[in-house]
Amino acid sequence: MKRYAALAAVLAMVSLPGAVRAADFADPSWPCVQRKVENLSVGLMWPAPIPEGKLTGEVAGDASDLAQRFALRKLTLEEVRPAMDAFVEKHGRDPALLGQVFRESFERLARTRRAIMKGIGAYSLSQIALADRIEKARDEMDTLMQAAEPDYDRVDALEEQIDWDERIYNERRQSLTYVCETPVLLEKRLYAIAQMLQSASEGG
Repeated sequence: MKRYAALAAVLAMVSLPGAVRAADFADPSWPCVQRKVENLSVGLMWPAPIPEGKLTGEVAGDASDLAQRFALRKLTLEEVRPAMDAFVEKHGRDPALLGQVFRESFERLARTRRAIMKGIGAYSLSQIALADRIEKARDEMDTLMQAAEPDYDRVDALEEQIDWDERIYNERRQSLTYVCETPVLLEKRLYAIAQMLQSASEGG
């Protein structure tokens, strides 16, 4: 029960102005307002079955290069568009081929997304542990102060520990909004990549 009390405290503490509690109640350690979706589906983003066979030869290398560009988050999709147009001009607009390009792009970004979500989970657990440490230090300090002869040296040490731990906690909290947005941004990028490639297959 004590651990769940600490968990409730941490979820309250990580809430920034305008933020709310964790949205995924199936996993109370998830600290983000965004619903936790661990795995994405290619089929939900691409409208037709994608051939299972692997590409070979020059087209395989070009497709892999294009997928790598799509997965490179420092490039906007508009910056990738010339490479996509060059690929289509060279290899054609076959939806099956462009579907394979999308699948490789999806696999690259999905791996990145899973790693980020794993990191968010570890981040959340470290915050829970730190909140528990702060809570225990406060409880000990309250008990000491209620004694007939308080141990002021210990009280001072606990107060210093609490101040330091809260500073660390709050510094970590500042990055929470960005960290929680990242999986959503990757999902949106994948949808946009799918739309670009589908449009290219239709001659758009």
